[in-house]
Amino acid sequence: MANIHNDTNKHTTHTQPAKPSFFKENSRSLAIIGMSVLALILIYIGYQQLYLAPRAEKAANEMFRAQEYVAVDSLSDRAIQGDGSYPGFEKIAEEYSSTKSANLANAYLGGLYLRKGQFQKALNALEKYNTTGSPVIDPLVLGMMGDAHSELKEYDKAATYYRKAADKDQNEFTAPLFLKKLGLVYEEQKDYKAAAEVYRKIKKDFPVSYEASAIDGYIARAEARLQ
Repeated sequence: MANIHNDTNKHTTHTQPAKPSFFKENSRSLAIIGMSVLALILIYIGYQQLYLAPRAEKAANEMFRAQEYVAVDSLSDRAIQGDGSYPGFEKIAEEYSSTKSANLANAYLGGLYLRKGQFQKALNALEKYNTTGSPVIDPLVLGMMGDAHSELKEYDKAATYYRKAADKDQNEFTAPLFLKKLGLVYEEQKDYKAAAEVYRKIKKDFPVSYEASAIDGYIARAEARLQ
């Protein structure tokens, strides 16, 4: 009987210890991840409130003198580079990046470089502009990019940006302006049918716009060249 008892003991099943759950096994690493996420949130909030906000206010305060110089051709260099006392748009765009003022400064720089005939520099500045939802500035920036490409005789790219500018906001100021420029690019490409269609769109959709007042002559010219 003793032997049977011993054999029975030998075959007794031992229960395996239960595996700890994922969260128990990884409690330390999860705690570290959670602390890291919290730290990132706090850093972001601090960055917004303690860094970006003061920089944005300072940039806005320094913009006014450069904006005054924009309207005067002879002072355009001061608008771009500053006057020694106040920074120009170049410095504002560089030093106050991620602020609304820097974004607007890039739009100003694009226009000023276009005026000076520095078309590639204009593109470089305008490409840094981020859309803001403005029904005027956003399409104007796209249109200026079209102007720069047009001056560089990159007509396909110019047409693309003029179409984007015209479609960005269907207002009576920017849409017909860039539709007309699109038509002129089509004429430059000898696509007179497309040019005539664009001109007719101005007459139909924006009849009270400045461009519509003389658009019949453009329509007639494009249609005459079709024959």
